[in-house]
Amino acid sequence: MKGASGFFLVLLAIVAVVVAAASVFTVGQTEQALVLRFGDPVAGRGLVTEPGLHFKIPFIETVVLLDKRILDVETPTQEVLASDSTRVEVDSFLKYRIVDPLKFYQSVGNTDRAGEQLGYILNSAVRRVLGDADLSQIVSGEREALMGAIRQQVNQQTAKLGVVAVDVRIRRTDLPQQISEKVFSRMQSEWARQAALYRAQGSEQSQEIKAKADRDVVVLRADAQRDADKIRGAGDAERARIFAAAFSKDPDFFAFYRSMQAYVAGLKSSNTRYVLSPKSAFFRFFSPAEAAPLAAAPAH
Repeated sequence: MKGASGFFLVLLAIVAVVVAAASVFTVGQTEQALVLRFGDPVAGRGLVTEPGLHFKIPFIETVVLLDKRILDVETPTQEVLASDSTRVEVDSFLKYRIVDPLKFYQSVGNTDRAGEQLGYILNSAVRRVLGDADLSQIVSGEREALMGAIRQQVNQQTAKLGVVAVDVRIRRTDLPQQISEKVFSRMQSEWARQAALYRAQGSEQSQEIKAKADRDVVVLRADAQRDADKIRGAGDAERARIFAAAFSKDPDFFAFYRSMQAYVAGLKSSNTRYVLSPKSAFFRFFSPAEAAPLAAAPAH
C-alpha cells in the first residue's frame, strides 16, 4: 500500500510538471503569438504582442508564433517584355510585414508558404507594370514611380493574406545576353563610324590649316622680299645720289678713290695674274705724270 501511494505521488508530480509546461509559453522581442482554441482565436487574448512569459489552457489551446519584423521575399530573375517589344531581365525583391496575424495564419499558415505566394504576386505585378513601360522608362528616373506602382498592385492582392508590402525594389535590369551582345556590337560599330568620321573631318581641317599656313608663308615671304627690294633700291638710290654729289664736287678725287678701291679688290694676294700694259688706264695712278694733276689740285 505504501509503495502504491508513492508511485501515485510520483505519477502525480510528473503530470503536474507536464501540465505546468503545457500551460506556459514565451513570446520573444521580435515575435507575436496567436492563442487558438480548436483553430479559433481565444476571445480577449487571441493575439499576444507583448514579449515575456504567458499562460494558456493546456491541451485545449495552442500557440502559433509569428515574426513581427519586416521580412524579405527574393524572386528569381524573370524576363519581361516591355511596351516597346524589348525583352529585359528583371531581378526584384519585396519587403513585407504581417499586419493581421489571424488572417495570415488562416490564409498561408507560415512564412515559407507566404514567401511562395508573395513571390508569385510580385512577379505578376512586375510583368504588368513594366509591360506598360518602355526600356527608357525602366532604366531612367521614372523607375521609382514604376516601383511605387508595383508596390500598390502587390498591396491590392496581399490584403487578403494579412500582410502589407513595405517596399518593392528592382535590384537589376539587364538585356538578355544575346540582345546585349547585339546592342554592344551595334554600339561598337556606331562608335567606330563616328571615330572614322571625326578622323576624316580632322584630316580635312588639318589639310586646310596646312594649306592656309603654306599660303600665308608664301605671301609673307613675297611681301617681305618686296619690302626688302624697296628698301634695298632706296638705299642704292641714296648711295648713288651721295656718290654723284661727291663726284660733282671733286671729280679727280672721286676717280682716284674709285681706282684705289679697284686696286684693293683686284690686287689681292692670290694666284690670279694680270697681263696689262703699264700705260693702261688701270695703272694710270702708278705713273707720276698721271698723278701730278691730282697732287696739284687745290684743296677744298
